[in-house]
Amino acid sequence: MEESMAESTTKLPDLPWTGGCQCGQVRYELAEHPLTLYACHCTECRKQSASAFGMSLMVLKRSVSFTGELGEWWRPTESGKGLTCRFCPHCGSRVFHDWDQPDTDESDRRMTIKGGSLDPGFAIAPVAHIWTRSKHPVTIIPQDVVVFDKEPDDDEMAIRAFARTYLN
Repeated sequence: MEESMAESTTKLPDLPWTGGCQCGQVRYELAEHPLTLYACHCTECRKQSASAFGMSLMVLKRSVSFTGELGEWWRPTESGKGLTCRFCPHCGSRVFHDWDQPDTDESDRRMTIKGGSLDPGFAIAPVAHIWTRSKHPVTIIPQDVVVFDKEPDDDEMAIRAFARTYLN
């Protein structure tokens, strides 16, 4: 794994951030900046996104409010954590992921928002790439990002990289 030292002058859009599913039945609002944004190259994210990778905004659960009905599907992960995938039952768009966090206070619990579900109007780049050992062969990973062969044991390097890049 590598840690980027790059700093950015990119300004994040004003809060709240909004997004939703493809048909618009599920909508959400993010009241606090994300902790990090990463691209996941695992085979599950590649299948789910039907693309070369999936993008996930890691956020504090307390900062997200949503409207609309959500379906859910649970699956085990290679790390042994259970992952609950939340999606719109009308159009099938994956919107959120949540995982087992038994030793975490409710106010510190995290979830991920699928990056492609954000409303258009701005673009921020991932500061970390995970599961690069299974990346699509033609995917080029930028040199100034944090890179992990698989899922990191903790997310602090990616969180620090996001803060350096977007919050300083």
